[in-house]
Amino acid sequence: MVGRPEKEDGRQGKSAARSINMEDMEKHAQLIGILWIVYGALSLLGGAVVVIVLMAVSYVPDMGDVGPDVLRIVGLSVGAFLFILAIPKIIGGLGLLKHNEWARILLMILSFLSLLNIPLGTALGIYSLVYLMKPEMITLFKPKA
Repeated sequence: MVGRPEKEDGRQGKSAARSINMEDMEKHAQLIGILWIVYGALSLLGGAVVVIVLMAVSYVPDMGDVGPDVLRIVGLSVGAFLFILAIPKIIGGLGLLKHNEWARILLMILSFLSLLNIPLGTALGIYSLVYLMKPEMITLFKPKA
């Protein structure tokens, strides 16, 4: 194979295999970080859409006295909830791109919680959990002494 030094018996050298494996883990860490930032941005966008749509619908005439107020409260509450959920996703993704150990742990927690969010959250959660728990990824994020 090109790029990997071979021993006389044709096997790959352990140090070369580890460096290639660490390069792969680096790429997966970068991809996971970017995906979590995008997922958080989608949550922000979803929150904004909910607020805008429910606020706009609350101004429809002939809804009575209570209807518009309920729609505004629900819109602001759901929008604020989605905004709050988006913040750790974006922070975790940015931290993972900077190789912070706390970000790896935060994203493992968020990955577990997102498994119930079918289909995107489930796919991202499984992908993140599989790679963030690998020993090579743990080594990549160990604090340098």
